[in-house]
Amino acid sequence: NCMDNVSIVVHKRDVTGTRAAKRLRKSGLIPGILYGHGKAATAIAVEPHVLREALGTSAGTHAVLDVTLEGQKRGHKAIVKELELDRVKQSVIHVDLQEIRLDETIETQVAIHFEGESKGVKAGGLLEETVREVTVKGVVTEIPEHLVMDITDLEMNATLKVADLQVPDGIEVLDDPEDVLCSVLPPRKVTEGVEGEEAAEVEVEAAAAEPELVGKKEEEEA
Repeated sequence: NCMDNVSIVVHKRDVTGTRAAKRLRKSGLIPGILYGHGKAATAIAVEPHVLREALGTSAGTHAVLDVTLEGQKRGHKAIVKELELDRVKQSVIHVDLQEIRLDETIETQVAIHFEGESKGVKAGGLLEETVREVTVKGVVTEIPEHLVMDITDLEMNATLKVADLQVPDGIEVLDDPEDVLCSVLPPRKVTEGVEGEEAAEVEVEAAAAEPELVGKKEEEEA
């Protein structure tokens, strides 16, 4: 269950810079860079649907891509190093691809899939997923598409940490073993919260009314 190999064809672009990138986006292409292995970086452009399909496999943004520059025969194995998104539209506006060798050790993010229904959730608790991906180190071909976390035995108020992840041989997780991945929280008692807030409001009103009473008493005595 290692990372998918997905083939994509990209265009080489001769003109770089912000204005050229804007023109490219207007024409419907996504500008990007392919960082080579000890070679100069190549400026590229890719069709949005090509990138979408490539990243739409179960490996998502962690897929190993077979990148071919249009008109060239030799492909380049690469991973997505960075995706820049438009804040409003959430569409990709720039992509950085990093060329890799398949026998190379790399660091990359891998998604965590939480599987099973935990005992705590069955008892009425709420599952809180704190961390959904971790950074791993290993040989490209050995890095799994995702890591599975079985949460079936997770009780109420219990947590699972990075240290609890089952990781294939030869793969090292670089995150802190004590980082919490997920936990089951007890159900929130809604009624108590409302009563507490109302009671607090009443107290504040009473406190605000007190100075007036004190003033009146002084006047009466006078």
